Amino acid sequence: MSQDQFTQELNHYPSNAPVGQKRRQLFAAMIGNVLEYYDFIIFAYMASLIARNFYQGDGATGLLASFATFGVGFLARPLGGAVIGRIADKYGRSLALKITIYGMALGTVGIGLLPTYETAGIIAPILLVIIRLIQGLAAGGEWGTATTFVVESAPAGKRGLFGALGQAAIASAQLVTSLVVAIVTIIFSEQQMVDWAWRIPFLLGAVLLPVGVYMRRNLEETPAFIASQANPSDNPKVPANTALRMMGQTFGFAIIWTVSYYVMLSWMPTFLNKQVGFTQTQALISNAIALAIMVATIPFFGALSDRIGRKPLLLACCAAFVILPWPLFYLVLASKTFYVVLAVQIVFNLFIAAFSGAAPSALCEIFPTASRTLLLSVSYSLSTAIFGGFAPFISTGLIDLTGMPISPAFYLILAGAISGLVIMRLRETARESLR
Repeated sequence: MSQDQFTQELNHYPSNAPVGQKRRQLFAAMIGNVLEYYDFIIFAYMASLIARNFYQGDGATGLLASFATFGVGFLARPLGGAVIGRIADKYGRSLALKITIYGMALGTVGIGLLPTYETAGIIAPILLVIIRLIQGLAAGGEWGTATTFVVESAPAGKRGLFGALGQAAIASAQLVTSLVVAIVTIIFSEQQMVDWAWRIPFLLGAVLLPVGVYMRRNLEETPAFIASQANPSDNPKVPANTALRMMGQTFGFAIIWTVSYYVMLSWMPTFLNKQVGFTQTQALISNAIALAIMVATIPFFGALSDRIGRKPLLLACCAAFVILPWPLFYLVLASKTFYVVLAVQIVFNLFIAAFSGAAPSALCEIFPTASRTLLLSVSYSLSTAIFGGFAPFISTGLIDLTGMPISPAFYLILAGAISGLVIMRLRETARESLR
């Protein structure tokens, strides 16, 4: 697109575009986030059933294999972040968001249609890994692009709120996933779930695909992207050493976020089932209630970060994940009662909500517009791949290695300490303009 065309587009969608228009942009991105992350997360909730159908059992070995496959999807995320992030920075955020919705939904339907180990032998888990890699490529580009899109679309003084609403949509995907799996497990018997009903949540991706495509068909570019393309001299290329420093900050920043998210949300139902003795339905219901509270409170914390700054909330959450995991995990394992477990999950989820409210805008504010999506996507995806994608695998492995059900608490404590040290060194950016 020529500079004249970009200038015309900028005039069409100025930085003070009507709030209603920006809200439509936000809503379209949020709906896409819900659908996209439903597709990616459903695998973790079905881990034990996947283990029985693709890895010949849901004991420790089968679960480790299943969670390793879950983690494999995260290994492809940095590559997806690089490719799709580059597209977003060069050709536009809206184009990149349309690409990701196809890759994720088609991958989910593919899992629902796969033959099992019983019928296809070793080819079944091989195909499963390939599909997870495809999903990982799409997810790697989705988060950075969608987060950049909503933060850049925010009215003045509301980047924290807009970024939080985008993150609330992702958390909503966790909630939708919990509810879908809980409903399916209530309707069908355990044997039916093992035999064929496990496919139902995956095949719902076929329904979600046209919804996501429809919502994203008319996305307009953000004012920040249009301005950067129209005036490239105002957005020079970031020197390599500066880019690496920014990416390193993001990598460390995201460790506690991704570890807490995937331990306390994706892996927790399996922990409650295997270590606490909950039925799968009890574990999913408890998780869903705590998730609902988290989804409802993320926007509040995002708006709060616009008022008091990002760092106070972020550092408080890091401190909480250093102090609380050991006593709260001990309480869960000692009581093994539904309401105590629910209360503990709510406490953890409130701190995850506070971090999720402040983090999206804080991370976007680290990078300049011209390279924001690429650098953010790659660094965040690397952190997620290493620390988050394998969080269920690491947590299950720690218990298997030590024989201590409480051992995953140490993973949370270490993650909280590392991210806290990184965030302490960042400057406060809540009241600065996007570069």
